[in-house]
Amino acid sequence: MPADLVLLSARLLDPGTGALLPHTALAARDGRIVLLGDDREARALAGPRSTVLDLRGAVVLPGLTDGHLHPVSGAERTMGVDLSACRDLDAVRAALADAVRALAPGGWLRGWGLDPNAFGGAPVGHAALGSVLDGVPAFIELFDAHSALAGARALELAGIDGPRAFEQGSEIVCDADGRPTGLLLEDAACALVEAVAPRPTEAEVRARATEVLRAMAASGLTGGHAMDANGDTLAVYAALEAEDALPLRLRVHPWCPPEAGDDAVAELIRLQGTGGALWRVAGVKLFMDGTIDNGTAWLEAPDRHGESTRAFWPDPRRYTRVIAALHRAGVPTATHAIGDAAVRHVLDSVAQAQAQTDGPGAVRHRVEHIETVPDDTVRRFAPLGVAASMQPTHCCEFTRADHTDNWSRRLGEERAGHAFRCRDLWDAGARVVLGSDWPVAPYPPLEVMAGARHRRPADLSLPPHGPDQALTPLRALRAMTVNPAWVAGEEGVAGRLAVGYRADLTVLAEDPLAVADTELAQVPVVATVLAGRVTYREAAL
Repeated sequence: MPADLVLLSARLLDPGTGALLPHTALAARDGRIVLLGDDREARALAGPRSTVLDLRGAVVLPGLTDGHLHPVSGAERTMGVDLSACRDLDAVRAALADAVRALAPGGWLRGWGLDPNAFGGAPVGHAALGSVLDGVPAFIELFDAHSALAGARALELAGIDGPRAFEQGSEIVCDADGRPTGLLLEDAACALVEAVAPRPTEAEVRARATEVLRAMAASGLTGGHAMDANGDTLAVYAALEAEDALPLRLRVHPWCPPEAGDDAVAELIRLQGTGGALWRVAGVKLFMDGTIDNGTAWLEAPDRHGESTRAFWPDPRRYTRVIAALHRAGVPTATHAIGDAAVRHVLDSVAQAQAQTDGPGAVRHRVEHIETVPDDTVRRFAPLGVAASMQPTHCCEFTRADHTDNWSRRLGEERAGHAFRCRDLWDAGARVVLGSDWPVAPYPPLEVMAGARHRRPADLSLPPHGPDQALTPLRALRAMTVNPAWVAGEEGVAGRLAVGYRADLTVLAEDPLAVADTELAQVPVVATVLAGRVTYREAAL
């Protein structure tokens, strides 16, 4: 029976050992690898309908998987003006002024990617933007996607004129006189303005998601662990797959907010395993805290502003009970936990759930972000079998080696000097999974792996932050191939080049283990293959 895909004149890289396999060709049928051999053997499997690619020495590796991203919600969030390149308030004001001039009368201005470091020493609030938003309803998400800046007109339309109490750890930031500054912290506060702002149509969201996913495939991604399923997200995935237009294999984790009752938790359990051939619900996403930049993380000692002192869940004990219920049902969890107290509570909760059932290993839980933790917490991951899901580009792009950035100033020298501990967690035996958290940081996987290796911004303009925490080239590669497969319980079908394994493949012009750390992000992607189907190829191929 002919193969669907034949790759010739290739170098095949094993991320398990870092060695090139003794083969030059690969063939796939029905989404699986059926041959690793030489060109003659592979050509013999080619039929009239086979896709045959002569790779001319390019390197084939198991498909790169982003361990934490938001494809659909991110697609919607990035439909406004991109402020991620603005490094100071002058640049922010100029970008917003351009966007205001392009607005239709009465239209809302949406923005994203705003870095609080752009405000320098000024408070983050709409007053710092001057008159640029006068009379314009504006909603601008900060880079962390945990906070937003609303203009005066947007606050007025939302009926926000002072502080409010929320069931979860959210806040309308107000000045000394009780007037809102425009800064909204966490989901419940941001939702007040989003409820009155116009939303894109389903068709617009689907079109933008299609654009984003195609670009992700062109960057070398074959898969992603999608950390939300809000609104129509699942319907978007289903529609794209029905149109044969889903270029990534997605593992979806719907959210469980603090206010979720037992019935909502039961519904999350019921959703597990639903989906299609290329996407399925396979886990639950929870939040134990917010972010250090906002003062909403949960730290064991307050930050230097006296903030980051409480959990996102008003009753952390309820979180522990939810983890136990999900664990009993065999549902893996992914918990956002940035501060040391938040990470500790997640690990405590997993340990209690394991003690009540079958011990470590049966359900593969994970902690997302892990930005600051002490040594004793680092050592707990491996015995509990909990994966460490890390986003090194957060460190690279939003913090600085001299600790002059907002994140580091809040933490102080000692804690900022022991941050994003990728290497320490790996050395302690934890399964480290790398991702981008897009749209918080750029999604190209080579850029993510490069950041893990050199700990510098993508433009290499600053010294490395915590170079002692850099991963080796092989570890960085494993963290986007072998380890994502393991945390998904798919190590028997993914993460390797072997007969019977999925034909999810990334093809690079050069061996990623042989190029310099600072050159990795520029290595061309020659082709991307999902389930034996080419989702991207170079024009010359």
